[in-house]
Amino acid sequence: MQHPLSLYNTLTRRKAPFEPLHAPFVGVYLCGPTVYSEAHVGNARGPVVFDVLTRYLRHLGYTVRYVRNITDVGHLEGDADEGEDKISKRARAQQLEPMQVAEQFANLYQAHMTALGCLPPDITPRASGHIIEQIEMVQQIIDNGFGYESNGSVYFDVPAYNAAGRNYGKLSNRVVEELLAGSRDNLAGQEEKRSPLDFALWKRADERHLMRWASPWSDGFPGWHLECSAMSRKYLGAEFDIHGGGLDLMFPHHECEIAQSQACNHPTNEAQVWMHNNMITVNGAKMSKAVGNFITMSQLFEGTNATLAQAYSPMTVRFFLLQAHYRSTVDITDEGLQAARKGYRKLMNGLRLLDKLREASLSSDVIKARTVAPVAEGKVPDTTTADAELRKLVQDCFVGLNDDLNTARAIASLFNLLRKLNGFHANPATLATVSAAALQEATDAYQTLVADVLGLVDEPRASAEDLLSLTLEFYQEAKATKAYDKVDQIRAALKTQGIVVKDTKAGIDWAYSEE
Repeated sequence: MQHPLSLYNTLTRRKAPFEPLHAPFVGVYLCGPTVYSEAHVGNARGPVVFDVLTRYLRHLGYTVRYVRNITDVGHLEGDADEGEDKISKRARAQQLEPMQVAEQFANLYQAHMTALGCLPPDITPRASGHIIEQIEMVQQIIDNGFGYESNGSVYFDVPAYNAAGRNYGKLSNRVVEELLAGSRDNLAGQEEKRSPLDFALWKRADERHLMRWASPWSDGFPGWHLECSAMSRKYLGAEFDIHGGGLDLMFPHHECEIAQSQACNHPTNEAQVWMHNNMITVNGAKMSKAVGNFITMSQLFEGTNATLAQAYSPMTVRFFLLQAHYRSTVDITDEGLQAARKGYRKLMNGLRLLDKLREASLSSDVIKARTVAPVAEGKVPDTTTADAELRKLVQDCFVGLNDDLNTARAIASLFNLLRKLNGFHANPATLATVSAAALQEATDAYQTLVADVLGLVDEPRASAEDLLSLTLEFYQEAKATKAYDKVDQIRAALKTQGIVVKDTKAGIDWAYSEE
């Protein structure tokens, strides 16, 4: 299966045509959240980007297995090999079981991703559910000479790995000598390691750690980097097609993942293509709790963060994130989100036109104008050129997606196509200038790209309660003026919606029909 999709590979630092290892099957792995607190808006960018990627791959005809994990153990404070587990610390502070904390925030995260229009991954593995696989992987690394036990913990031996020619640092372009020079000033708590570059594969649990499992080395828990390597191998194989995540995970997390996979049996770079989405800033500044510009998903949807002036709907946020290429930074501002809301609504209004345009294109007047006008008077429309122009607008929409999933360019092209469709709607007579087939292709492509690939769906803005109250006001006015035909029409219309109007001494009320 050949398609023009090209993707930028962080590992090779170049863009190349995407060629799956085992077409038509494609394996995609995205690093998911550590569920010790509510996700912030930065945690949403990766899922939205890779949701569009998997949607587009399926549109191209591939059979995709999309895996996005949940980290519920092993992620220590400061992302280092020392300190308390983030989830355990939260559980201790709230006097809860760690899995209560993990379940609470995992459910909230998944609810927010669903609201953003992200389709559920095919598999959502949890680190705590794959301890056996992680222990087996640690044992392989030890047996292959790239891991060692120290005081019940197991560490990855980076110097031994590099001595074997495996090149730790190749993903992030880090030089080991420079890493060593930078690490010598921060050796606290590193006494168990042979080298400050070594990272934990398994940690012995001390009295602070509530989550622990038996292993050949100690009662403990897996290292943060290990879980993704083990789970991706289990569900996608020793080597798969695409591994994604935020740019902040490239080092050390993804670098360590590659090292672990190279040090196992069947050594690979884990994925053949490594994709990284860029970071999010707020009003030009890095998002930070200390600065006070940290925005959770709930705050964004509900408008409860002081950084922003109002709430923004999930689809507005999704459109906003897709307006930029995934490898570019995104700066969150009220102005940017308000502009995104306008753009999103324009695309939704476009969706509402499609059926009307298709119907108008097949009307007798348009068909007659295409085919029956006297040739002698030069009135028979030549649709060849207009069809080509319309099809070119459609093709341009796919050019951006094929160029490293450039959703920003695809959206700009969609607006060009929408401008043409709006012109047809404003002046239906111009539909005679294009063939019914070309118009059908254009409207189908618009619907597919907006709804199925970009995942943008209509968010009803009207409140059902407000509309019902307004309808009852019309009902009351019709009764007062004795317009009983209107009264009967309103009653009948509401009844089709399962609503019964009640005239009481206290006034007009309604109830759900019990029929």
